[in-house]
Amino acid sequence: MPTTRHPRYGSLQIWPRKRAAKIIPDVNWKPLKGDGKTDSLLGFILYKVGMKSAVVKDLTEKSLTHGKKIYIPVTILEAPNMKVFSIRFYKNGVVTKDVVVSNDKELKRKLNVPKNLKPFEQEIPKSYDDIRLVVYSLPSQTSIKKTPDLVEIAIDAKDKLAFAKSLIGKEISLKDFLKYPLLDVRGVTKGKGTSGPVARFGIGLKGHKTEKGVRRPGTLGPWHPAHTSFRVAQMGQEGFFTRIQYNSKVISSGNITEKDINPQSGFPHFGKIKSNYLILQGSVQGPQKRAILVTPSFRITKQQLKKKYEFIKLI
Repeated sequence: MPTTRHPRYGSLQIWPRKRAAKIIPDVNWKPLKGDGKTDSLLGFILYKVGMKSAVVKDLTEKSLTHGKKIYIPVTILEAPNMKVFSIRFYKNGVVTKDVVVSNDKELKRKLNVPKNLKPFEQEIPKSYDDIRLVVYSLPSQTSIKKTPDLVEIAIDAKDKLAFAKSLIGKEISLKDFLKYPLLDVRGVTKGKGTSGPVARFGIGLKGHKTEKGVRRPGTLGPWHPAHTSFRVAQMGQEGFFTRIQYNSKVISSGNITEKDINPQSGFPHFGKIKSNYLILQGSVQGPQKRAILVTPSFRITKQQLKKKYEFIKLI
């Protein structure tokens, strides 16, 4: 077969290709909605454990393997509880008031917290049009670290103020969030450092009689305009990018005390799960122990939605 020719493989949709500013990315919460039945959070912080193969029973209608046991790749994530750090009041898309409602000792590892908290009722502004929560994880419930991760999360409720007040001082578990069959996974990919254009963009190698290098682009561009275009494949950062995995199917979830899915020696590079866990079909970006944010899917596809699996075991 002849060698296929192409200028580059790297998508120009995602640019610039530089290191992510933060581990847990910001989210545009406007298109995200809850199930419409109960008050709920629209996001949850998890930690990647690793990948395994799962034995499931295929219950998808009109599937060729309907009623049979099949093997699928899955990703396991640990989900320690979360707590509310502050309640943010918005007016016309701008934060008008950020009321701190927690000064737990876990937060002292991450930021400066006030010793004494003011009464929440006195801090509520007169006018606002949206309320969001700044929550923090409790990784001390896991075996990986003690420093919490913070992120702003939207809420879906008829009375957002009453729902936010009900969460003050309480631990939020995965059960309080997990009401959706499909999830979007947001996080930072595994970092690769500096790479050349062949590994970074998949350009072809030049001929053996080429001067000034083989693993380089043939030209950086014309004489004029007198600058290098960003479309030219060049060396630079590879990995540690913010990415979204759409429509990940929930295979199973639970608490490790109810069903122990830990291998005898623990998961490689992670250890043993000690709290709640979530199993998703397919892969998830990032290495082990990386903090991941999951949200309800807003680009739901019929193909993913109709899939139904009964989880049996990990292998």
